[in-house]
Amino acid sequence: MTAPAIQAGVRERWRMGLEARALLLVTAILMSFGLAVLYSASALQALSAGSPGHFFVLRQATGVLAGVVAFAIFAKMDAEIWRKYAWPIMGISIFLMLVIILPGTESISTRVYGSRRYLFGGSIQPSELAKFAILVWTPMLLVKKGAMVRRLGKGLMPFAVVIGTLSVLAALEPDLSVAMMFCLLMAVLLFVGGARVSHFLLFGVVGLLLVGYQASQSPYVKARVDAFFGEDNTPGRTNASPVNDQQYQSLVAVGAGGLVGVGLGQGNQQRGWLPLAYNDFIGSIVGEEFGFIGIAGLTLAFALYGWLGFRIARQARSPYCTLLAIGLTFTTVFTAFIHLGVVIRLLPNTGLTLPFVSYGRSNLVLTLAMTGILVNIGSMRERVFGTSATDPLVTVPS
Repeated sequence: MTAPAIQAGVRERWRMGLEARALLLVTAILMSFGLAVLYSASALQALSAGSPGHFFVLRQATGVLAGVVAFAIFAKMDAEIWRKYAWPIMGISIFLMLVIILPGTESISTRVYGSRRYLFGGSIQPSELAKFAILVWTPMLLVKKGAMVRRLGKGLMPFAVVIGTLSVLAALEPDLSVAMMFCLLMAVLLFVGGARVSHFLLFGVVGLLLVGYQASQSPYVKARVDAFFGEDNTPGRTNASPVNDQQYQSLVAVGAGGLVGVGLGQGNQQRGWLPLAYNDFIGSIVGEEFGFIGIAGLTLAFALYGWLGFRIARQARSPYCTLLAIGLTFTTVFTAFIHLGVVIRLLPNTGLTLPFVSYGRSNLVLTLAMTGILVNIGSMRERVFGTSATDPLVTVPS
């Protein structure tokens, strides 16, 4: 057989590693569990608003479909390509974050619960795209700067300018939880990327002062802090704030669940006692209906997600992919643990959702897309000869 004929029978494909396959399984389990819990948590809310009981879960299912498509596409795309598109993604994110707070854009960015965070009736949440932008942009610049990142001026200042811009825009929505999440994501990546600890502390102190000042000017942040630390956190007080009542009802739900829970769809908190039971506090519904075992199971599932993600990062094929995998894994796992910490009142109310479980199509699509990128980083590109014969030792250069 001639060389051209042999070459014509050669194609390329991505072969998932063991960690990538396990990560895919964990993701599928969490997503399936999330749809079941979401239906239980949202059915009565939908009926009380005059919609069918499956309203929220059906909308979430469209997010699942879009997310699965995004997962499949990103899992087959070389993760190195995000280095090329890092600046455009960051530019689009900053533009959309600006659009939702500008005067005159209320028609496409309505105020919900006192904040303007969504575009086109909730179809797009710019802060989720901005989160992804940080994850692909920061590793790109870290790899490009190399050892220069240990210098304050030319090294860290570009990171400070970009993250400062995004954080200010998030605080103006207002959404301080997202602003702090932006800063934390970049801090983790800078630390892993080799920035000096002294520079870290400097930016940390300045950031805390700015966040503290902004929080002192925000009534809703004050209410959340008072509900966690202040006198208003006493159960059963007739003058308890709505924020504290939400936290208290969450504890009632988790306590009522006991060891094994009351059963799927048998909980009481989604009957109107717990606001946003299908979103910010869906972990409380898990605690009530599946008990301690349900909360522990979720914790272990996300811990396994994190372990697999960090193993993928350690075995990544390039420094950029290593930093990207660390950021992707940290984002999902940290968000999940913060949500569960709020549910059992280890932390003050932050408004962060539970990945794969809480209602929210933008977050679901983004999380599935990020998992797809992780799967690609945990895969190896190989050449296939003919219909089945492979040569896994021959990898195609990026």
